[in-house]
Amino acid sequence: MKFRAAVLRSHEARFELEEVTQHEGPAAGEVVVRIAGCGMCRTDLAVRRSAGRSPLPAVLGHEGAGVVVETGGPDTGLAPGDHVVLSFDSCGHCRACLGAAPAHCDSFASLNLFGGREGQASRLTEAAGGALAPRWFGQSSFAEYATVLARNAVRVDPALPLELLGPLGCGFLTGAGAVFNSFGAGPGDTLAVFGAGAVGLAAVMAATAAGAVVVAVDRHPGRLALAERFRAIPLHAATADLPARIRRLTDGGASCALDTTASAGLINEALRSLRPAGRLGLVARLHTALPLEPGTLDRGRALVHICEGDAVPGLLIPRLTALWQAGLFPFDQLIRTYPLADINQAEHDCDAGHVVKPVLIPGG
Repeated sequence: MKFRAAVLRSHEARFELEEVTQHEGPAAGEVVVRIAGCGMCRTDLAVRRSAGRSPLPAVLGHEGAGVVVETGGPDTGLAPGDHVVLSFDSCGHCRACLGAAPAHCDSFASLNLFGGREGQASRLTEAAGGALAPRWFGQSSFAEYATVLARNAVRVDPALPLELLGPLGCGFLTGAGAVFNSFGAGPGDTLAVFGAGAVGLAAVMAATAAGAVVVAVDRHPGRLALAERFRAIPLHAATADLPARIRRLTDGGASCALDTTASAGLINEALRSLRPAGRLGLVARLHTALPLEPGTLDRGRALVHICEGDAVPGLLIPRLTALWQAGLFPFDQLIRTYPLADINQAEHDCDAGHVVKPVLIPGG
């Protein structure tokens, strides 16, 4: 099977649109999906800073959505023609997976970031015959087709705009899942969101849908305007005595806060913005030590890391599409589409902050 894919050959290289070959059909439990659209996530772009930990050359992409075209047997629960959103890989049998916490799978890093399943050779080769890295996040969906485990694929209503749904499998899932799952936010709660990018704005939309009061902090006026459109109170990150301002706006402090920036300064301000027993969740990976200022964890305040919104994708993705259909989770307003051939422009626009969530369209 030959198809087009965006290949990243080195950490410094541009993506190259190439013809690749998949040498085997779907194995038992797998499905082949024709990709309708794939979101570009900062985790994809972080490969450039991974210091060789993620194998290259590779086809990246892990926010795919598309149509099933082939199944690896009758036990996948899916059939050709099904519309699916693809999410992260998990083993399905460790203590975390069995406990409905697949984002904390014992094998999460190896399955999604560092080369796939043990003993799994790549089935993709480039035109010259060289092997490409095993599939990224169980997908490698910067491509016209992806072969995935059926447990990665969530069936969705075919009436939905399939080409836009891919980010529900990771970025939007993470922000919304933090609100619904990690914090359990609801009416009467208050949430402070630090960083109004794709994850942060998904959290804003989810929190307002849940009936919580939301404060959004960012340094970009355009992102703050978006947050205000989604009914958050906007605050510039340079606001004088930011924690005190948030405490006044939230009647004594936020119940919970979400940081998407990995900025040590903002993380400390987020902790000081919390009411007693409040929780701060971090979603961005920290690359240096995190110095905590005295008193930031006093009075029961807690700091946790949140992975993939603590979500079970098969449960949360249908919830998010239902909220979208009800007009309560307008994630489509964050998306700009690009043909797959324009992937480098999409990366540039993402890095420059010109777009919240790029989505690549293989047929575009």
